[in-house]
Amino acid sequence: MDWQSVKEKVQHWRETGEDDEGMGVIPRLLIIVVGIYLVGSIFVGAYWSVMPDRIEIEEFSASLSGQNDEPVVVGTYTTTSLIKVISTLLDKNGGFIGNDLLPPGAWLDNMPNWEYGVLIQSRDLTRALRESFSRSQSQSQEDVDLSKAEPSLNFSNDSWAVPATETEYRNAVKFLKRYLNRLSDQSSTRSQFYSRADNLSYWLAIVESRLGSLSQRLSASVGRKRLNTDLAGDSAAQQSTYAPADLEVKTPWTELDDVFHESRGSAWALSQFLRAAEQDFSEVLQKKNALVSLQQIIRELEAAQQTVYSPVILNGSGFGLLANHSLVMASYISRANAAIIDLRDLLSQG
Repeated sequence: MDWQSVKEKVQHWRETGEDDEGMGVIPRLLIIVVGIYLVGSIFVGAYWSVMPDRIEIEEFSASLSGQNDEPVVVGTYTTTSLIKVISTLLDKNGGFIGNDLLPPGAWLDNMPNWEYGVLIQSRDLTRALRESFSRSQSQSQEDVDLSKAEPSLNFSNDSWAVPATETEYRNAVKFLKRYLNRLSDQSSTRSQFYSRADNLSYWLAIVESRLGSLSQRLSASVGRKRLNTDLAGDSAAQQSTYAPADLEVKTPWTELDDVFHESRGSAWALSQFLRAAEQDFSEVLQKKNALVSLQQIIRELEAAQQTVYSPVILNGSGFGLLANHSLVMASYISRANAAIIDLRDLLSQG
C-alpha cells in the first residue's frame, strides 16, 4: 500500500466516517475494545478465583490486646478471627464478587459459592457471639454492637446498590471492632466474652447442623434412595405434609460445583474460627480433655481445602472409573461433623 492510498483512505474516513467495508471506524474500535476487555476478563477471573490462604492466628496474637506486655483478653481471638474472615471476604482478589453485574465477576461461579460458604459460617458465629458468648445467662442484656453487627451481616449477598452488600458487611466489621475495643478495656465491665463449655457447645450445635446439611448435599451427587426417618424415635410425631417412605435424593448436576465450592468456603472459615476458639476456650478444653478432639476437627477441615487439580468438578459414580469430588469432600465434612458431635458430648460431661 503506497502513501497515496493511505491518504485516500484517511480522506474517505473524514468525509463518510466509514472504512472500506462500510463499517464506521468508531463502532469497529468499540468492538475491538470490548473484545480485549472480554478476553482480559478471562485471565482476571482466573486470578480472582484463587482461594485465600488461611489466616495465621499466631501472627497477630501479640498485638491483639494493644500492648505486647499485656495478656490477651479472653474472647479476643474469636472476635478478631471473625473480623479478619469478613475482611478477607471483602478485600481478597477482586473483592466481594457475589453481587457483580459485569464480567469477570458476573461470569464466575465457583468463587461466589465459596464466598457464600464463608458468609454462612460468619453469620452463625456472629449469632453465637450475640446470643451466647457475650451473655452470662438467658435473661442478661445483649451487647449493643453485636445486636447491630448480626443484621448487617445477614443483609442480602447480591445487592449491588442502595445499599451495596459490601457497605453492610463493612458496617458489621465496624460494630465487631467496637465490641472488640470494649472487650479489651479493663476499666469497663459492660462488654464481656464468657468462655464456658455450654457457650461453646451452643455454637458447635449450629455448626453441626450446617455440616450435616452440607454432607447430605455432597453425598447426593450420585443420587440414591433413602428411607424417610424424619419422624423416627417419636410415635406421636407429626409433619405438615405427607412424605413417601422412600425418598429419591439427588443434587442436580448444575449445582454439583456450587455445593462443592460452598463446602470449601465453609470449611475454610470454620477452620479459622475453631483455631481461634482453641485459644479462647483452652482452659475449658483442657479440663474436659477435649483439646485433641478440637484439633482433629481442624485437621479434617483443612484437608477439605487441598488443591483441586481437575479443571472441572467431576461426578463419577461411587465406585466408577472417574473421580467424584463431591464424595471426597463429603468424607472430610462428615468426619469433621462426627468429631463435633463427640466434642459436644465431652463438653456436656462434668
